[in-house]
Amino acid sequence: MAAAAAGLSWRRVSSFTGPVPRSRHGHRAVAIRELLIIFGGGNEGIADELHVYNTVTNQWFLPAVRGDIPPGCAAHGFVCDGTRILVFGGMVEYGRYSNDLYELQASRWLWKKVKPQAPSNGSPPCPRLGHSFSLYGNKCYLFGGLANESEDSNNNVPRYLNDFYELELQHGSGVVGWSIPVTKGILPSPRESHTAIVYCRKDVGSPKMYIFGGMCGCRLNDLWELDIETMTWSRPETKGTVPLPRSLHTANVIGNKMYVFGGWVPQSAGGEISAHDGEWKCTGSFSYLNLDTTEWIGLISDCQEDKSNSFPGPRAGHCAVAVGTRLYIWSGRDGYRKAWNNQVCCKDLWYLDTEKPLAPSQVQLIRATTNSFQLKWDEVPTVEGYLLQLHADSPVPPMAGIPVTGVPETSVLSSQGSGCSLHQSPQPLPSIPYPELKVDHPSQTNNLIPNNVQVPLSSNSLLKVEGKEKVAAPENKITQETMKNHTDATGFKESNAPSLLPVCTSSSQTSANVGELHDLDKQTVNPDASVSSTISSTQTMVTQQAVKTESSSTNGAVVKDETSLTTFNSKSEAAETAYVTPSTRVSTGQTNDSHSSKTPQRPTAPVKARDRRWYDVGIFKNNSAVVSQFYLLPEETLNISNKTGGADVPDYRLLKKQDLFPGTVYRFRVAAINGCGVGPFSKISEFKTCIPGFPGAPSTVKITKSVDCIHLSWEPPPSPSGNILEYSAYLAIRSTQLQENPSQLVFMRIYCGLKTSCIVTAAQLSNAHVDYTSRPAIVFRISAKNERGYGPATQVRWLQGKVLKCSF
Repeated sequence: MAAAAAGLSWRRVSSFTGPVPRSRHGHRAVAIRELLIIFGGGNEGIADELHVYNTVTNQWFLPAVRGDIPPGCAAHGFVCDGTRILVFGGMVEYGRYSNDLYELQASRWLWKKVKPQAPSNGSPPCPRLGHSFSLYGNKCYLFGGLANESEDSNNNVPRYLNDFYELELQHGSGVVGWSIPVTKGILPSPRESHTAIVYCRKDVGSPKMYIFGGMCGCRLNDLWELDIETMTWSRPETKGTVPLPRSLHTANVIGNKMYVFGGWVPQSAGGEISAHDGEWKCTGSFSYLNLDTTEWIGLISDCQEDKSNSFPGPRAGHCAVAVGTRLYIWSGRDGYRKAWNNQVCCKDLWYLDTEKPLAPSQVQLIRATTNSFQLKWDEVPTVEGYLLQLHADSPVPPMAGIPVTGVPETSVLSSQGSGCSLHQSPQPLPSIPYPELKVDHPSQTNNLIPNNVQVPLSSNSLLKVEGKEKVAAPENKITQETMKNHTDATGFKESNAPSLLPVCTSSSQTSANVGELHDLDKQTVNPDASVSSTISSTQTMVTQQAVKTESSSTNGAVVKDETSLTTFNSKSEAAETAYVTPSTRVSTGQTNDSHSSKTPQRPTAPVKARDRRWYDVGIFKNNSAVVSQFYLLPEETLNISNKTGGADVPDYRLLKKQDLFPGTVYRFRVAAINGCGVGPFSKISEFKTCIPGFPGAPSTVKITKSVDCIHLSWEPPPSPSGNILEYSAYLAIRSTQLQENPSQLVFMRIYCGLKTSCIVTAAQLSNAHVDYTSRPAIVFRISAKNERGYGPATQVRWLQGKVLKCSF
């Protein structure tokens, strides 16, 4: 167990803003995307506020709730179904319990009291506290709890319950009613302050509910299983060491594991169940049950809990919430005796990453210059940074040595104070102007986190990811977004058509109306405003550049009648051979609150054919980067794949940097980092730096829909490099070649001329190919030509929604 605990990397959140709720116990919490929503609980009175914590911005706020606002309660049922939350029962005053049911529509912060029908075969649930309330599908399952036998709330006569109810929910809002299922097997014994979770194995489709522990005059540590399809109760056999009997603990499912933390356990050693008047204490022990193998694994034992401040201290009646694969724990009662007047409530917020993060999306290109790329990738939830790597088509010579001191003068310190930028000069690169669409682009100053300079990855202030502001967009706005597939260089048969290496770009900001939470990729709620319920089309401005190649090759080009066509082959991931990627450690330093952070493991410098090696661009706190250089490893570390053990990542400050070259193809991959280490790398993206003298890509592309056509317009390139002679616009169309190879796109030129706009007719759109690499979209490309030829093309995707609508 000690070895297992050493592998954990709990982080205490030490930097947050907003009105922090007072500490308490008996509260409940759920997660909606990145938001933790906390309600109820008691400490010097029962709390009735609804508190929300944004795990991305580290911000607490009190939403402006309205409607049938429920009274404060403790030890209640609290479940989340999409963007609605259901609250059932709980203690509303000392000795007075509730059986009321409330619904909160979190998209509008609107409370509503709901009145379910009584069961046809019995009475509705009586008032209670300490029950379990679990959601699966469109039903909530209520089990057990504690009732007061006395009608006088001052004369509390406890009665432990083991009744079992189903609550059927209506879609979207409201409930149908209670029912009492007919079950088989032996019902679990009466109890309160237990936990219940629902889990469905991937290979076996039958969902199971597991009940663990609780209180019935003494603490319990029995495990019960209910097969929800057959409604059969059983006692599964388990392996490993069963946790001590406990109540007021928490249980959360992440993956195939049920994580059990804290609670009240017997004071006596040896794990024996104490008598109901025996001594008991709070615990900080931590275990999980593998739900596929029913094996218990201990992570933090009772004897370890008081000897370290690197994980949450003993507590009971706390809340624990899973956000993705991250487990959050907040507040709870701390104390060694059950006397009410001796309780002390914790004020701390902790989180634990339970698994390595998923692979990010492919790296996307916002813009390219002759010696730099502005890149982005999709955010991965609950991560602390990103490792970006590249390799070039041409082998990079190894460095015989490394400089003895300092960062090269070509690096400049970030004005945001969070790392070093990778610009070649202290002046930031100008951003592409998109004033009409009010699109904000990533900061041109890199968010690089140099390791070995005592900048901890676990620092919440350092790694805070600002939420994206959502702005209302007009109805029926045409939308565009990033294309995520990357293709090989090919050309056109016509001499005036550009030879292109298509690569991805995107804007960094999405302007969208704040609709219901489940309709948003990311939701950040203004603490001073409620969430709008209106759902509008989103408007996203994206530019995608296809960079001119040095070759005049016309691979795969097709000419049909007088219209030019070209095909673009997507690069298969299978073409990239397997890499040898041994692990090394990333040194992250110490957190500000003296809790040591885990040193994440990451793959390094793979070796493959043609002397290709991956080089670190750096570790970044956010999902964007401006890349003009990368780090060169010393010669002795290049063949690191031959080492059997891990090695420390080199001190980036002592490594030389290699500038990017014009007209060179670079491949990029990115991996996310959390407390468990570095996750898998993304698929590989391939971009080419621009060749001097050619015009840049057209900018500020707009698409306006008319009755029988669409208007496509753009602005000249910011850097024309001479006089613009003409523009060409292309439309991706359906073709038999595309059917044979779905990874190919076939483009038809629909305009050539000096104007910066054109009309796309309904007849042309009827032949358009709908690209499904992300959301359904029609793809356009626009490029400019000067005396040297065509430059990179801007690519836009016109979103079509779930069903294509381009009839007029």
